[in-house]
Amino acid sequence: MNYRNMADFSERIKELRIQNGMTQEEVGKIIGVKRYSVYGYEKGNNYPEIPGLITLADYFGVSTDYLLGRTDNPEINK
Repeated sequence: MNYRNMADFSERIKELRIQNGMTQEEVGKIIGVKRYSVYGYEKGNNYPEIPGLITLADYFGVSTDYLLGRTDNPEINK
């Protein structure tokens, strides 16, 4: 994952969390990680494993490509 994609991911995961009125701890519970892991995602220090990424995309109703910054369209292609 390059720097730009990491920045996109950190911004998008934080934005989705806030839009949904969730804490970092609540997001962490969805994918089975601690709050500080979600904090790291939002700061661009790390990112979730693939199963966690898929779970986040499913939970928030966006595509993994959107989360990863590969597209600006959050909708899942059907």
